[in-house]
Amino acid sequence: MANLIVTTREGDIRTLAATEGLSMMEVIREGGVDELLALCGGSLSCATCHVIVDPAQAAQLPPAADDEKDLLESLDTFAATSRLSCQIPFHDTFDGLRVTIAPES
Repeated sequence: MANLIVTTREGDIRTLAATEGLSMMEVIREGGVDELLALCGGSLSCATCHVIVDPAQAAQLPPAADDEKDLLESLDTFAATSRLSCQIPFHDTFDGLRVTIAPES
């Protein structure tokens, strides 16, 4: 099983066991990181699952779709490697991927 490494807003680092096929949002929520609200449940309408991917690893992920980009770019907390975790199906090749929960907008 692969791992996702998550830094919380408080700076705590958690290594979460990740099941391939779940969205990154589901991995984070099931791993007990409650500050990732994911209010819309993954329907690409709220951006409360916003994470910032480690810049050295961002190229491992598939590119964001236009709808995801539009929503992210509207955020005050947008960064070059921002992603919506609900839009990234976790794959075992992402083992060791590092993300940080974005600040609240």
